Amino acid sequence: MTVERQVDVLVVGAGPAGLAAAARLAAAGAGLVEVLEREPEAGGVARYCVHGGFGTWTRPLTGPAYAGLLVEAAARAGAVVRTGVTVLDWAGTPSGSGEVRCGSAAPRRGAENCATSHDGAAVDTRHIAVLPAERSGLATVGVRGPETVTARAVVLATGAYERPRTARLIPGTRPAGVYTGGELQQAVHRYRQPIGGRAVVVGAEDVSYAAAGTVRAAGAEVVAMLTDRPRAACVRAVDARLRARVPLLTGTTVTEILGHGRLSGVRIRHLDGRTGVLACDTVVFTGDFVAEDELARRGRITLAHGPGTDRPGVFAAGGLPHPGRDARTAAREGVLAAGAVLEWLLSRP
Repeated sequence: MTVERQVDVLVVGAGPAGLAAAARLAAAGAGLVEVLEREPEAGGVARYCVHGGFGTWTRPLTGPAYAGLLVEAAARAGAVVRTGVTVLDWAGTPSGSGEVRCGSAAPRRGAENCATSHDGAAVDTRHIAVLPAERSGLATVGVRGPETVTARAVVLATGAYERPRTARLIPGTRPAGVYTGGELQQAVHRYRQPIGGRAVVVGAEDVSYAAAGTVRAAGAEVVAMLTDRPRAACVRAVDARLRARVPLLTGTTVTEILGHGRLSGVRIRHLDGRTGVLACDTVVFTGDFVAEDELARRGRITLAHGPGTDRPGVFAAGGLPHPGRDARTAAREGVLAAGAVLEWLLSRP
């Protein structure tokens, strides 16, 4: 049997954007604010990015430390964070309406009464006002079984993911040893898995150099980094070439994956037409982020430039509207989305 529940604000995704939005909303007294996260832990990708670069210049943090602060802030403000819960689809139609509406654009984010748990115990009872308003419903499933959760406002903070090899349309075999940057981070830092001895990193973005650092932390050698861009003009590129002695091949693409059982190499092509093979047992595809927009597409929701969407009462933040943004920027966008939600709640008759 499907259980039906009501909250005031429902946040989908417990990454930096979702947690920051939830903390801001709960602290402002938006009522019962609940965050749904399909992973067993909240915090997003940052929780297994053990390198620095998070926090601020005066207070640098690793990814897990930064994720922990965001989770703590949301719980302290009074938001409920439920992990291990998957949002399947939109449920029915908004109350008071006979059809799914994609109408005019919406405006553009006491520890004692809060809890953060795997099964999502209900907490905070503060409300801005209990007023009749359209409610959006979401069908979910978790450890407590299927539920339908309705809310006066929904914040989609479903994030983004790196485009994998298959989506990059790179032909070849399907051997072990092919990763995205996120998969590499999890394999090394979360599951403590060996990754091989010689790695090629595809990309020349910040996440690419972080991936190269992860490869070295796993005891493997970075054979080369490559990018299809004609140049990689940044301090980290110079650092990789000089201090880490990693060859950086610009204007170069991977055209084929080689190997049976285990990766044996990648075929590459330069802009001038030259081709070659880099012998390696690991290749990491980094960057080229794609929005995790399945839920938005299933609801036929169009994203706007800010936190608003064309569905009244539904907002977006973080990697969903802006794939590839860093964690701190995503958190700031979550706060901005929370502000738009508060305006929406206060404006409803």
